[in-house]
Amino acid sequence: MDWVRSLNYAIDYIEVHLSENIVCDDIAQSAFYSSFHFQRTFSLLTGMTVSEYVRNRRLSLAAQELLNYDSKVIDVALKYGYDTPESFAKAFRRFHGVLPSQAKKHGTELKAFNRLTLKIVLEGGSVMDYKIEKKDSFRVVTKTRKFTEENRIISIPMFWSEYCEDGLHQKVCGMFGICLPGEPDCKEFEYGIGCEEKYVKQIPEGFITIDIPSYTWAVFKCVGAMPDSIQNMWRRIYSEWLPQSKYELIPGYDIELYTEGDIKSEDYISEIWIPVIEK
Repeated sequence: MDWVRSLNYAIDYIEVHLSENIVCDDIAQSAFYSSFHFQRTFSLLTGMTVSEYVRNRRLSLAAQELLNYDSKVIDVALKYGYDTPESFAKAFRRFHGVLPSQAKKHGTELKAFNRLTLKIVLEGGSVMDYKIEKKDSFRVVTKTRKFTEENRIISIPMFWSEYCEDGLHQKVCGMFGICLPGEPDCKEFEYGIGCEEKYVKQIPEGFITIDIPSYTWAVFKCVGAMPDSIQNMWRRIYSEWLPQSKYELIPGYDIELYTEGDIKSEDYISEIWIPVIEK
């Protein structure tokens, strides 16, 4: 459960620095996480990105200041990281449905977004099929693209659609979806589509080869239509399996394995591989 406590430390850090220039690397460091894994863990557990959480907390507190302390709009805008009153007003209206000037009037309906506290709720009655498996190193051929936590849920499935529409799956089959290890100070991560090198006759232009090291993998079976089945399993791994398991995630390559068949079928089978080590 230590990693849950670490995430709460990160939320404490956010609360203390909401009126400052918050950098995700600093937040992750307060939780003893790499920036990449912190952002992924946070979004999977909370259903929102770190930047969304920070923005919502700031706009919630900004409304309280405007209502209760008769602060000037420009002062509140600058305090919570907005360069101009116009950009602040646009974000404020999108969140609260009213302009900052209207928030100063009693009786105006505003939205509250309270501080998060992460807890693990032990749940039962829902089966997760997994196995722990040691695999030797292997080489893959893949076409990669960079994504952010903000756009990954929509943009990665679009990347797959484009890959197939362009006929690339006929040159390098889409056996794997691979998330490459993120750089410590990078806001983006690299995701690739491809397969083992031994199945590729000639490496097409625009593809790269990657050596996947020998790992102990936790392999999770996903059953159901794509992409929902695999996205739901990712959430369950972080919210159910990792907190209760004797294993912990290590930085490395995360792999999604796709089998042949109808990806829209409720019986379609895929897998998630994550590198782990015993706690």
